[in-house]
Amino acid sequence: MQDIKQVRFEALAAYCRQPGARIAAEEVRWLEAYDEEVLIVVIRDVTDGDYSAMLLARDLKERYRWVEMTKFFETVDEALAAAPELVEKIHADFGSQRAQGDEKGRPIEFFTPVVATEKLNRDFATISSLEGYSPALELMKPMMRWYEDADGNFVEQFQTTGFDARLWELYLFAALVEAGYIFDKTFAMPDFCAQSAFGQLCIEATTVNPSRTPSGELVQPPPLDTKEQIEAFQRQYMPIRYAGPLTTKLGKAYWEKENVKGRPLVFAIQDFHAPNSMVMSRTALPIYLYGMVWDWQNAEGELVISPKKIETHVWGQKTVASGFFAFPGAENISAVISNASATISKFNRMGVLAGFGSKRVHMIREGTAANPEPNSESPAIFVHDVNSPCYSETWIEGMDVFHNPNATHPLDPVMLPGAAHHSLREDGQLVSRLPEWQPFGSVTRISIGD
Repeated sequence: MQDIKQVRFEALAAYCRQPGARIAAEEVRWLEAYDEEVLIVVIRDVTDGDYSAMLLARDLKERYRWVEMTKFFETVDEALAAAPELVEKIHADFGSQRAQGDEKGRPIEFFTPVVATEKLNRDFATISSLEGYSPALELMKPMMRWYEDADGNFVEQFQTTGFDARLWELYLFAALVEAGYIFDKTFAMPDFCAQSAFGQLCIEATTVNPSRTPSGELVQPPPLDTKEQIEAFQRQYMPIRYAGPLTTKLGKAYWEKENVKGRPLVFAIQDFHAPNSMVMSRTALPIYLYGMVWDWQNAEGELVISPKKIETHVWGQKTVASGFFAFPGAENISAVISNASATISKFNRMGVLAGFGSKRVHMIREGTAANPEPNSESPAIFVHDVNSPCYSETWIEGMDVFHNPNATHPLDPVMLPGAAHHSLREDGQLVSRLPEWQPFGSVTRISIGD
């Protein structure tokens, strides 16, 4: 048996945890045996304070599942001393020992093409073939064993026209698992009905996609070369882009479904309308949701923010109403979430952290983050070496949760721990409860070397 990092264990086997696992027991050590044929996690019982080694093995659908555990002992070392006998027992008869009896169908496989090569999405083809994205690819392989394809078309869309939307769903799946959720996939809609030790919530995912001309050509986003262009992009252009998918989802009335009634319902939106667009569009989402803009000035070293109500957003010939949370029916939406960092680059970075992929891949992450100085006019700038032993990252890191002040079923912030939570006060000020580290957006540069 050999020790492995917690982040690698999480990537391989976090998906099999039950909601109350982290409350009843604390994980203190993680190991593997026989090239990860068997995983071992040492737990401490929270009530009694004693230790046991739990053994996991891949079932017939290649998902890690519980297969055996030791008795409880007073120390970690005693629990680990009892584990090798059980490991050998499982390894000697692995075929029958790993079978759970409830496996149905074949393992889900994201990366075996199900369409002709010429129909493959360019980004899908890139991560499937380039060494620089091998950490992301290998990270997704254990994840995909647990992802339930309720619609029946996930793999085809992931490989073709729906790559961005399906990637966003995979991100949400990973973030919710990290937060301790399990999923009820009895119903295909909304995308996630999940339960943790802190309660239940439902999430419907959507994306802002590229616009095309009638002839099929991509419409280029507006230039962002001046302060005025950036302001127009954030206060007019992007709110209109957010309005389309969010109002479409609102019209579906998911809250009327039996599996949603009485639960917080959250819309999750990601901007994929142009490369790296989410880095600049993050500011636009609360403007559209709350129907407010926040101007600022520095008065004798103190940052003064002045909120102002707005009614519409105008771009060219198009005008849309502002203030999504005040729309009829929107009281059924508890919050809207987004994460500018939730791209293929996050999967790639998390893959490196967990030890997946080619060891020749090196990444540098550059971006902006929340400034700890409360009167600062500018975000903090950061440059991080992803391959450094000091680098850390979580799935939920970078998530913004915008709470609906009119929600029938408010979302308790404890249900999405580690995210930034934003609420609108009666005076129009946006109150943000930020984690200790909150990146706003970043670019990850990849290099290959020996």
